[in-house]
Amino acid sequence: MSFSIAGKTAIVTGAANGVGLAIGRHFAKMDANVVFADMDEARLVKEVGEAAAKEDSNIRYFAGDLREKLNIQNLLSLTLDAFDQVDILVNASRQIAASDPLNPDDDAVEQLLQQNLMTSLRLTQLVAKRMIKQSGGAEGEAPAGAIVNLSSIAARRTHPDLLAYSISCAALDQMTRAMAVALAPHRIRVNAVAFGSVMSASLKDSIRENEDCRDEIIRNTPLARIASPGEVAEAARFLASDGAGFMTGQILTVDGGRSLVDTVDSAAH
Repeated sequence: MSFSIAGKTAIVTGAANGVGLAIGRHFAKMDANVVFADMDEARLVKEVGEAAAKEDSNIRYFAGDLREKLNIQNLLSLTLDAFDQVDILVNASRQIAASDPLNPDDDAVEQLLQQNLMTSLRLTQLVAKRMIKQSGGAEGEAPAGAIVNLSSIAARRTHPDLLAYSISCAALDQMTRAMAVALAPHRIRVNAVAFGSVMSASLKDSIRENEDCRDEIIRNTPLARIASPGEVAEAARFLASDGAGFMTGQILTVDGGRSLVDTVDSAAH
């Protein structure tokens, strides 16, 4: 079974920095056509603008707020105009925010459900319809598409200050399972990567603000280190490839063993 994604077309959201950017770059390096999507146009231009400008490039980018339904439609249209098809969707757009579990006026839960769940759900529904159309309803075992969601171990091992984030990740995990069952008859697989501490831009900021943050994470991670974004990208590529052809509805954990030992007084950064 091949783990290659060469020649396939992927949409990667949240792709202007951190894990999303690492996934997009890794997929492009593996000879996939990649559309990097994010609302931060300046960062997209900085990171992939030069590559996207080349006439024969396998890279494009889309700048827009995907919480708006029209932008989701426009993202798919740009992808089809550039590469004629879409084979892989990676929902990597995610936001982490502290929330007060005892404050009824705290709207963090609503905001993170909209960002971390509903955007991924709407894009999944739209892209899945295109994948079904591309397959022409043909019978057999040939894959029609793969969808990979980015989640977190916070869905299972939470901290009160991460109430909203934990709820949104738990909802995303359940959406992954539900859509996996719904799309299985169409030969579209849906899986997720739940990761722990990854050296993303937000974690770098946290470490700069709190010098003890790094030591705390390492102390609570059995492999005693922080993952690189590239390690999550490798897991996403595996789930997107035909090598994972009999996997669907699964939450693949990439956390250095942290979810095995995490305690309630140690937040999953």
